[in-house]
Amino acid sequence: MLSFYPESQSERENYKLLIGSIIPRPIAFVTTKAVDGTLNGAPFSYFNIVSSNPPMVSLAIQRKNGNMKDTARNITENGEFVIHIVDEQNVDNINKTAATLPSNKSEITIAGLTPIPSERISVPGVQEAKVRFECKLEQIIALDAADGEKGSDLILGKIITYYIDEEIYEDGKINPVKLAAISRLAGSNYAKVGEIFSIERPK
Repeated sequence: MLSFYPESQSERENYKLLIGSIIPRPIAFVTTKAVDGTLNGAPFSYFNIVSSNPPMVSLAIQRKNGNMKDTARNITENGEFVIHIVDEQNVDNINKTAATLPSNKSEITIAGLTPIPSERISVPGVQEAKVRFECKLEQIIALDAADGEKGSDLILGKIITYYIDEEIYEDGKINPVKLAAISRLAGSNYAKVGEIFSIERPK
Protein backbone atom coordinates (compact mmCIF):
# COMPACT_ATOMS: atom_id res chain seq x y z
CA MET A 1 0.00 0.00 0.00
CA LEU A 2 1.12 3.54 -0.72
CA SER A 3 0.90 6.11 2.08
CA PHE A 4 0.08 9.79 1.54
CA TYR A 5 -0.11 12.56 4.14
CA PRO A 6 -2.59 15.37 3.42
CA GLU A 7 -0.33 18.05 4.92
CA SER A 8 2.46 17.06 2.50
CA GLN A 9 0.25 17.34 -0.56
CA SER A 10 -1.25 20.22 -2.49
CA GLU A 11 -4.98 20.89 -2.39
CA ARG A 12 -5.21 19.53 -5.94
CA GLU A 13 -3.43 16.30 -5.03
CA ASN A 14 -5.75 15.75 -2.07
CA TYR A 15 -8.72 16.52 -4.30
CA LYS A 16 -7.70 13.87 -6.84
CA LEU A 17 -7.32 11.16 -4.20
CA LEU A 18 -10.69 11.99 -2.64
CA ILE A 19 -12.79 12.22 -5.79
CA GLY A 20 -11.14 9.14 -7.26
CA SER A 21 -11.77 7.06 -4.13
CA ILE A 22 -15.13 8.18 -2.80
CA ILE A 23 -17.28 7.01 -5.70
CA PRO A 24 -19.95 7.06 -6.87
CA ARG A 25 -21.15 10.36 -5.37
CA PRO A 26 -24.76 11.55 -5.67
CA ILE A 27 -25.17 14.90 -7.40
CA ALA A 28 -27.37 17.67 -6.04
CA PHE A 29 -28.55 20.36 -8.42
CA VAL A 30 -29.20 23.32 -6.13
CA THR A 31 -31.32 26.36 -6.85
CA THR A 32 -31.03 29.51 -4.74
CA LYS A 33 -32.20 33.09 -5.06
CA ALA A 34 -29.92 36.12 -4.87
CA VAL A 35 -30.84 39.35 -3.10
CA ASP A 36 -31.59 40.95 -6.49
CA GLY A 37 -33.98 38.09 -7.33
CA THR A 38 -31.68 36.22 -9.74
CA LEU A 39 -32.39 32.47 -9.73
CA ASN A 40 -29.06 30.66 -9.38
CA GLY A 41 -28.52 26.98 -10.17
CA ALA A 42 -25.43 24.80 -9.77
CA PRO A 43 -24.53 21.09 -9.39
CA PHE A 44 -22.55 19.76 -6.41
CA SER A 45 -21.29 16.25 -5.69
CA TYR A 46 -20.17 16.86 -2.09
CA PHE A 47 -23.73 16.00 -1.05
CA ASN A 48 -25.49 13.37 1.07
CA ILE A 49 -28.09 12.43 3.69
CA VAL A 50 -27.40 13.54 7.26
CA SER A 51 -30.51 12.34 9.07
CA SER A 52 -34.03 11.02 8.46
CA ASN A 53 -35.34 12.26 11.84
CA PRO A 54 -35.40 15.13 11.15
CA PRO A 55 -34.92 14.78 7.37
CA MET A 56 -31.68 16.63 6.68
CA VAL A 57 -29.05 16.76 3.96
CA SER A 58 -25.50 18.08 3.77
CA LEU A 59 -23.90 20.12 1.03
CA ALA A 60 -20.25 21.19 0.99
CA ILE A 61 -19.36 24.06 -1.32
CA GLN A 62 -15.69 24.81 -1.97
CA ARG A 63 -14.66 28.47 -1.85
CA LYS A 64 -12.53 30.21 -4.46
CA ASN A 65 -9.67 32.30 -3.03
CA GLY A 66 -11.50 32.35 0.29
CA ASN A 67 -14.69 33.76 -1.26
CA MET A 68 -18.11 32.10 -1.02
CA LYS A 69 -19.67 30.84 -4.21
CA ASP A 70 -23.03 32.29 -5.24
CA THR A 71 -24.94 29.26 -3.96
CA ALA A 72 -23.42 29.40 -0.47
CA ARG A 73 -23.82 33.17 -0.26
CA ASN A 74 -27.47 33.03 -1.34
CA ILE A 75 -28.25 30.27 1.19
CA THR A 76 -26.53 32.30 3.91
CA GLU A 77 -28.50 35.42 3.03
CA ASN A 78 -32.02 33.99 2.69
CA GLY A 79 -31.82 30.57 4.37
CA GLU A 80 -33.67 28.69 1.60
CA PHE A 81 -32.75 26.41 -1.28
CA VAL A 82 -34.04 23.55 -3.43
CA ILE A 83 -32.11 20.33 -4.03
CA HIS A 84 -32.82 18.25 -7.14
CA ILE A 85 -31.56 14.77 -7.95
CA VAL A 86 -29.66 14.68 -11.25
CA ASP A 87 -30.83 11.89 -13.57
CA GLU A 88 -30.21 10.56 -17.08
CA GLN A 89 -32.87 12.81 -18.60
CA ASN A 90 -31.70 16.12 -17.12
CA VAL A 91 -27.93 15.66 -16.77
CA ASP A 92 -27.02 17.35 -20.07
CA ASN A 93 -28.94 20.53 -19.26
CA ILE A 94 -27.77 20.57 -15.66
CA ASN A 95 -24.15 20.19 -16.79
CA LYS A 96 -24.54 23.51 -18.62
CA THR A 97 -25.20 25.24 -15.29
CA ALA A 98 -21.63 24.45 -14.14
CA ALA A 99 -20.37 27.29 -16.36
CA THR A 100 -19.00 30.35 -14.54
CA LEU A 101 -21.41 33.26 -14.92
CA PRO A 102 -21.75 36.69 -13.29
CA SER A 103 -23.89 36.64 -10.12
CA ASN A 104 -26.72 38.51 -11.87
CA LYS A 105 -27.02 35.95 -14.70
CA SER A 106 -29.25 32.92 -14.24
CA GLU A 107 -27.83 29.50 -15.10
CA ILE A 108 -31.41 28.24 -15.29
CA THR A 109 -32.08 30.40 -18.35
CA ILE A 110 -28.77 29.49 -20.02
CA ALA A 111 -29.45 25.76 -19.56
CA GLY A 112 -33.03 25.91 -20.84
CA LEU A 113 -34.47 24.60 -17.57
CA THR A 114 -38.02 25.45 -16.49
CA PRO A 115 -38.50 27.23 -13.13
CA ILE A 116 -41.41 25.97 -11.03
CA PRO A 117 -42.69 27.69 -7.85
CA SER A 118 -42.11 26.08 -4.48
CA GLU A 119 -44.96 25.75 -1.97
CA ARG A 120 -43.28 26.66 1.30
CA ILE A 121 -40.20 28.70 0.37
CA SER A 122 -39.53 31.59 -2.00
CA VAL A 123 -36.89 29.79 -4.11
CA PRO A 124 -38.26 28.05 -7.24
CA GLY A 125 -37.16 24.59 -8.29
CA VAL A 126 -36.89 23.23 -11.82
CA GLN A 127 -39.55 21.14 -13.49
CA GLU A 128 -37.15 18.76 -15.23
CA ALA A 129 -36.16 16.88 -12.04
CA LYS A 130 -38.05 13.75 -10.91
CA VAL A 131 -37.11 14.47 -7.28
CA ARG A 132 -36.70 17.79 -5.55
CA PHE A 133 -36.56 18.90 -1.92
CA GLU A 134 -37.51 22.29 -0.52
CA CYS A 135 -34.93 23.02 2.18
CA LYS A 136 -34.42 25.49 5.01
CA LEU A 137 -30.94 26.27 6.26
CA GLU A 138 -30.27 24.53 9.57
CA GLN A 139 -26.60 25.40 9.99
CA ILE A 140 -23.64 26.60 7.97
CA ILE A 141 -20.06 25.95 9.04
CA ALA A 142 -17.09 27.68 7.39
CA LEU A 143 -14.20 25.20 7.27
CA ASP A 144 -10.60 26.36 7.50
CA ALA A 145 -8.18 25.51 4.69
CA ALA A 146 -4.51 24.66 5.29
CA ASP A 147 -3.43 28.21 4.39
CA GLY A 148 -5.63 29.76 7.08
CA GLU A 149 -8.28 30.98 4.65
CA LYS A 150 -11.80 29.61 4.75
CA GLY A 151 -11.75 26.67 2.32
CA SER A 152 -15.36 25.56 2.09
CA ASP A 153 -18.83 25.99 3.51
CA LEU A 154 -20.59 22.97 5.01
CA ILE A 155 -24.33 23.48 4.77
CA LEU A 156 -26.89 21.45 6.71
CA GLY A 157 -30.41 21.79 5.35
CA LYS A 158 -33.73 20.57 6.72
CA ILE A 159 -36.14 19.20 4.10
CA ILE A 160 -39.60 20.72 4.54
CA THR A 161 -41.26 19.41 1.35
CA TYR A 162 -40.56 16.44 -0.92
CA TYR A 163 -41.64 16.42 -4.57
CA ILE A 164 -41.55 12.96 -6.15
CA ASP A 165 -42.65 12.15 -9.71
CA GLU A 166 -45.58 9.73 -9.54
CA GLU A 167 -43.94 7.59 -12.24
CA ILE A 168 -41.10 6.61 -9.90
CA TYR A 169 -43.12 6.35 -6.65
CA GLU A 170 -44.22 2.79 -5.82
CA ASP A 171 -45.74 1.67 -2.49
CA GLY A 172 -44.03 4.36 -0.46
CA LYS A 173 -40.65 3.81 -2.12
CA ILE A 174 -38.73 5.23 -5.06
CA ASN A 175 -37.94 2.88 -7.94
CA PRO A 176 -34.18 3.34 -8.52
CA VAL A 177 -34.30 2.14 -12.13
CA LYS A 178 -37.03 4.61 -13.06
CA LEU A 179 -35.31 7.43 -11.21
CA ALA A 180 -32.14 6.71 -13.24
CA ALA A 181 -29.96 8.89 -11.02
CA ILE A 182 -26.53 9.91 -12.27
CA SER A 183 -23.50 9.84 -9.99
CA ARG A 184 -20.16 11.64 -10.12
CA LEU A 185 -16.84 9.89 -10.51
CA ALA A 186 -13.54 11.72 -11.16
CA GLY A 187 -12.60 14.08 -13.98
CA SER A 188 -15.31 14.23 -16.64
CA ASN A 189 -16.64 10.77 -15.75
CA TYR A 190 -20.12 9.96 -14.49
CA ALA A 191 -21.97 6.71 -13.82
CA LYS A 192 -25.50 5.38 -14.22
CA VAL A 193 -27.17 2.98 -11.82
CA GLY A 194 -25.62 -0.38 -12.67
CA GLU A 195 -26.45 -3.91 -11.65
CA ILE A 196 -28.52 -4.00 -8.46
CA PHE A 197 -28.01 -6.81 -5.93
CA SER A 198 -29.27 -7.52 -2.40
CA ILE A 199 -27.53 -8.70 0.77
CA GLU A 200 -29.60 -9.31 3.89
CA ARG A 201 -28.30 -7.55 7.00
CA PRO A 202 -27.63 -9.77 10.00
CA LYS A 203 -30.31 -9.75 12.68
